[in-house]
Amino acid sequence: MDRLSNTVRPYAWGSTTAIPELLAVAPTGEPQAEMWMGAHPGAPSRIDRGAGGEEALSDVIAAHPEQELGAEAAAKFGPRLPFLLKLLAAGAPLSLQVHPNLTQAKEGYEKEERRGVPIDAPDRNYKDANHKPELICALTPFDGLCGFRPPAEAAEVLATLDVDSLKPYVDLLRAHPEEAALREVLTAVLTADRAEMAETVTEAAASAERLGGAYSPYASIAHHYPGDPGVIAAMLLNYVQLQPGEALFLGAGVPHAYLNGLGVEIMANSDNVLRCGLTPKHVDVPELLRVVRFEATDTGVLRPEASADGEELYDTPTDEFRLSRYVLAERAAPRTLPAANPQILLCTAGRVRAGELVLTPGESAFVPARESVELSGTGTLFRATVVA
Repeated sequence: MDRLSNTVRPYAWGSTTAIPELLAVAPTGEPQAEMWMGAHPGAPSRIDRGAGGEEALSDVIAAHPEQELGAEAAAKFGPRLPFLLKLLAAGAPLSLQVHPNLTQAKEGYEKEERRGVPIDAPDRNYKDANHKPELICALTPFDGLCGFRPPAEAAEVLATLDVDSLKPYVDLLRAHPEEAALREVLTAVLTADRAEMAETVTEAAASAERLGGAYSPYASIAHHYPGDPGVIAAMLLNYVQLQPGEALFLGAGVPHAYLNGLGVEIMANSDNVLRCGLTPKHVDVPELLRVVRFEATDTGVLRPEASADGEELYDTPTDEFRLSRYVLAERAAPRTLPAANPQILLCTAGRVRAGELVLTPGESAFVPARESVELSGTGTLFRATVVA
């Protein structure tokens, strides 16, 4: 197994303190939003196998995919690690977004390829032909938005703000069947005159500030993104507060945004994001409306399911990743992770010995396929692997 050297991404929405506190290092004063662990080409982890310096994990896997991934995983997913593991530290709201399903991703990617849209163009929607299911597990109290509220509930949220320009949306939400209501209101919000919508958002934010309580998150969102239509779109969604150890799974077409907190995130190895708002980046409304699932959804907070060997699994319906954790008690007997598909191990608390490596908070390791690992020590270890 190999200790990973990982890249921290300084996105503007990142917390300046959460990741440094976990790593027990001094903050730089700049946002530290995500630490990537894996073989994504944008920022692959690096390992040192004594070949004259560190190598990108992506290059190591590409050179010997069956050896590193195992024959079954390599055949199923190709010569690449099919997941990306992250520490995510939100100090401000991320963009309100959805991800395509696999068919939509393939169609969208092929269409933009035929049109000759450069892969790094700011108006390109599909960076690859893959879907992007994802899971976020809270390490601290974690706030987010996930899936549409029932239209009647969304109507009540907007009506309570008592903003005249929101009343047509309230009427639509109360008058139509669920799918039509949500589709019409989101379309109207995102296609409205920007100047007029900015005034609506300003009024709604002031009202949310006065109301406080359950409306405080929307006042905070508007503070970060004044005048953005995404502020109104956010009010159509379920507001979720995760406690440490709780998680959310985000499937295709489900609108969502992370607002604040530190968590462990895992996703299929894809960059495909369609944005609804809360961002200065490109918003492609027609494509977004093609991908969004216009149905009210339960937030579906996940809690880990414990097995006899101490593994606590976050069960999800995807093959690209499988996330679990081990909480190792003081003086407990060592545990053995059996040989399996490729794994990344991430320590988030305490001091854990994994094989010959000692991992402290924020440290991680890559375990090639067919390698078993003995765990000992005291702390919390997350285990990311694939289903093949």
